Amino acid sequence: MRSNFNRSALVRQLAGWQAAPADVPRQDLAERLGQWFNVADAIALSSLHQALPAVARARRPAVQASARGVQAELQRVRATLSQAITSPPLAPGDEGTDDSDAGFAPHHQRCQEQQRRMDMSIEALRGHVRKTLSLTSARLAQLAALDAVLEPMLGGREQRLLATAPSFLKARFAHLRQSHPGGWQPLFEHELQQTLLAELDLRLQPVVGMVEALSQEVTQHP
Repeated sequence: MRSNFNRSALVRQLAGWQAAPADVPRQDLAERLGQWFNVADAIALSSLHQALPAVARARRPAVQASARGVQAELQRVRATLSQAITSPPLAPGDEGTDDSDAGFAPHHQRCQEQQRRMDMSIEALRGHVRKTLSLTSARLAQLAALDAVLEPMLGGREQRLLATAPSFLKARFAHLRQSHPGGWQPLFEHELQQTLLAELDLRLQPVVGMVEALSQEVTQHP
């Protein structure tokens, strides 16, 4: 997991910004992620490991999962959230508004709103994909059970880590406004959108992994 996180676009973008916010610890984000698991988590994972054989033996209805349907739902959620992120934040005619008057506050609020939207939509999608996997095969039911344990185990820590993204954006806001007077707004808007899109990709990784596993299963056992 550390390797995947370290290669994510979100980490690359945040690490590439020279101006780090004063209120964010100067610690590698991937290193912080590696510290998430504790003794209680290890016990929970051990209990799951012991329960997986029973999950595989459980009888399930003869349901032919539609990999295309799940893929379409993933694409729909991704497209909806991406459109919300890239939609112009200002109403027509307000393009000349000087953001320096309100400072970073409106952008901070926008980031938080987009993060809440991602959280709610992806949580529902992830649950739907898990249910589909659990009805498809014994192997996929085990994968769904593993994800059901990992989501609440890592979810809170993930939210706290992603909540630091606006702090990095705040530093970029101040840096760009100072170094590009008169033309910083479009630069900052582009970076804000790219950061949120990278976060979207990161949040969707568990769902993408399960959908890929479902596609492989359906292809191997049509």
